[in-house]
Amino acid sequence: MRHLTPTEAWAWLQAETESRTALGQEPPLFVDVRMEIESLYVGRPPGVENIPWYEYPDLTPDATRFAAAVEREAGGRDRPILLICRSGKRTLDAGTALEKAGFTAVNHVVHGFEGDLNESFKRSTLNGWRFEGLPWEQM
Repeated sequence: MRHLTPTEAWAWLQAETESRTALGQEPPLFVDVRMEIESLYVGRPPGVENIPWYEYPDLTPDATRFAAAVEREAGGRDRPILLICRSGKRTLDAGTALEKAGFTAVNHVVHGFEGDLNESFKRSTLNGWRFEGLPWEQM
């Protein structure tokens, strides 16, 4: 699994999309592994597909279900995958599950969408997708 900072991830996503599109291939699949409610109300990068690592009310990951859902959306296990979550922690587990399921090009966004907590327990103040000023949208 490749670990990309938010800025590196955005640049990689843009370059890979352009390159793969020129070759007639599917662009990387950008997956938000947060619960749907998090993705919709907190905000998310444009073009991201929401496939939760776990969902309310169980809050229990099901690696087999997750990998199958990503494979359905990706159309196979060879398509490059970029994972994002709130802080970059869930994507490590989700990425490991995808690699164990046979995915060959898994990447994750270090620090995620909101980044680490600061000394006042606030996010988006130290690092992360939003902190870096990268494109995002909110419902």
